[in-house]
Amino acid sequence: MPSSTPFFDAFGSLLFGRPARSLRDQLCAKLRTESISELQEAFGSMIHEVLLCPQQNGIGSRQRRFSPLLTFWAFLSQVISPNSSCREAVRKVQAWWALRAQVEISPDTSAYCQARARLPEKTLGCIHEQLADRLESNVPSQSLWLGRNVRIVDGTNLSMPDTGENQAAYPQPSSQKPGCGFPMMKLVGIFSLASGALLHFARGTLGVHESQLFRQLWNNLRIGDVILSDRGFCSFFSIHSLLQLGVDGVMRLHKSREVDFRRGKRLGKDDFLLQWKKPRQRAAVLSQEEFDALPESLQLRHIRLAVNVKGFRTRNIILVTTLLDPEAYPAEAIAKLYLQRWSVELHFREIKILLGLDILSCLSPEMIQKELIMHVIAYNLVRALMQHAAICHHVDLDSLSFKGTLDTLRHFADVMQASHGKPRKQAALLDAMFLIIAQDQLPLRPARSEPRVKKRRPKNYQLLNKPRKEMSIHPHRNHPKASLT
Repeated sequence: MPSSTPFFDAFGSLLFGRPARSLRDQLCAKLRTESISELQEAFGSMIHEVLLCPQQNGIGSRQRRFSPLLTFWAFLSQVISPNSSCREAVRKVQAWWALRAQVEISPDTSAYCQARARLPEKTLGCIHEQLADRLESNVPSQSLWLGRNVRIVDGTNLSMPDTGENQAAYPQPSSQKPGCGFPMMKLVGIFSLASGALLHFARGTLGVHESQLFRQLWNNLRIGDVILSDRGFCSFFSIHSLLQLGVDGVMRLHKSREVDFRRGKRLGKDDFLLQWKKPRQRAAVLSQEEFDALPESLQLRHIRLAVNVKGFRTRNIILVTTLLDPEAYPAEAIAKLYLQRWSVELHFREIKILLGLDILSCLSPEMIQKELIMHVIAYNLVRALMQHAAICHHVDLDSLSFKGTLDTLRHFADVMQASHGKPRKQAALLDAMFLIIAQDQLPLRPARSEPRVKKRRPKNYQLLNKPRKEMSIHPHRNHPKASLT
């Protein structure tokens, strides 16, 4: 019996003896290689679509309306617009197919969700790596710090839906009662100081220290890189291991390490060379072989930095660095470099708050990982637009607004999709978009204080301190007649 579905058009003549496909079927086959997403008009040149092409055989070879290319861009559009549901993505697909091929598809979200699950995690990882490499290759030489690539490392926590699978993979904090908390993921990322791109990341549970996750990323570092971090990553083992890889570090001194400036060699004002002795006890995260391989001492440079800026919590801090040459790396330059470490907090805020990474939405650990990679891809794509605008219009990348770029993209993408098939018009729209991005610069706010506080109060609801089935709502004191539920 002949099949009416367009999925099997390529096998029609073989299986059912159909002489040729109709014009409608030919159009459907062509549309499977296109995308519903208006974002493709802005980002298409930055994504190697060959990675998303259907396979010749095996998994991914079946012709589907939710092709890998279409699914990828639909998934990306959800990430670019936080709080977008799968139902909204399916409605967009329905409208797209109805406009171009007059094809009716099911309004159910099941097919789209299955298509997202079929996207290979390895493919998404390759897209992320190629995009990160593209961003780094476009960094102007004058944007480097004293000719060196600086990588900022930091960690953060993410939340996700409270499902059994998520709880098993990423348990909630032990301080929260069962049924009252949410699974939590710990994420450590390495950002580029010059481009702002998120280059590499590692994930784990709350029970894994950030330094252990950072250790998983060491193979991605290159000789000559400079690691910039806070004191959570400052340890004898980490500094020695980075030196073995040809990587230098600028870190804040860990509070457990005491130094005596009277015993060191003075290089300048508040600038000393001191010896670190090997710890007496082996850390639990180190094997006995790793501990035995450590040298008995390390010679490190210590810079005492006085921070006299209103709003900062710390007035005096001590920096530790493996950049020992005071002439090639002046203490003042290192101090200014460390103050730029704060940019990583802004990058995490952009990807967590503006792109919605703070609270993930998928219900299984496998999809949580894919959603995480898609957020990283979306973040780096916006960063790529900012970088291109900065280079073309000769403005400082740090002065451009991520939020402004994201807003500009959302509105220009719709207009560019409407001009599909008009290359000159699209090129003019792209130029206009980059000009607007370059003109939307942040005001100069030196030493601005940005305390992590909220002014707007939440609504006066009770907190869930028991499983929801056991929870009862008590009347508010201002509403004594309220009934119990």
